[in-house]
Amino acid sequence: MPAYVGVINIVSIGSSAVVNVGDAYSIKPMSSAQTYAGAGSFNTGDSVTVYNNKSISNVYDQDQIDQPIVGNM
Repeated sequence: MPAYVGVINIVSIGSSAVVNVGDAYSIKPMSSAQTYAGAGSFNTGDSVTVYNNKSISNVYDQDQIDQPIVGNM
């Protein structure tokens, strides 16, 4: 059965967002991300003190493919 849609006002859409208007059988948004973070990177608060004298984040990725999304349907 077709969907009857009225007036739509879309102000903004994010980079990995999906907008569906009407009927849809399947919606599968896909994305992947890789984050490098050293010691104390995700600390939050008003007064955070972190002492990392010898902290190294190894960002070398030998195979270049961590989460393949091509062909994952």
